[in-house]
Amino acid sequence: MIRYGLEDLATPRFGQEPRSLLPANLRRAAKRMLDATVSLALLVLLSPLFVLLIAAIRRDGGTAFYSHRRIGRGGASFGCLKFRSMAMDADQLLAEQLRSNPAAAAEWATRRKLQHDPRITALGAILRQTSLDELPQLINVLRGEMSLVGPRPVVVAELQDHYGRLGARAYLAVTPGITGLWQVSGRSGTSYTDRVALDMDY
Repeated sequence: MIRYGLEDLATPRFGQEPRSLLPANLRRAAKRMLDATVSLALLVLLSPLFVLLIAAIRRDGGTAFYSHRRIGRGGASFGCLKFRSMAMDADQLLAEQLRSNPAAAAEWATRRKLQHDPRITALGAILRQTSLDELPQLINVLRGEMSLVGPRPVVVAELQDHYGRLGARAYLAVTPGITGLWQVSGRSGTSYTDRVALDMDY
């Protein structure tokens, strides 16, 4: 597969925004102000829940938060935060599952997810089912790395291997979000190809 540089796709000619009555910089400033205000208010309001979840997650001796490098607007890299929902040896568990279970390997290749994922803890399953594991991303929104609404943040390999030039161009032109079209259009029930198509609608 031919790979391309993120810096090429993040240039102005690839990041054209739709025309509007308001200047692009004014629209971005207004959206940023809304994101910062709402995320700060939610962090304050939900702080007791944060404390309870942190204590519950740390009962197995591991860390409460998980940070993974993702690609944001213009190709900027940032640490996407989540409450840890997997075992501390998650990578090893996944590798063993994919190596020993051809059906799981095929499912992973198609959806990048497993219906029966051995990495997920009992508490983690509840956090994922309720999307509570993504609450720390409000911190990413407050930092300006994410928005409340936008395409889901992806890693470099996903962008290069699955999105193609057109999809990557659309993705890099906007700020990734906590929620968006993929979540309200089926989320885990949709294929990875469908997810890419939804991300291009921004």
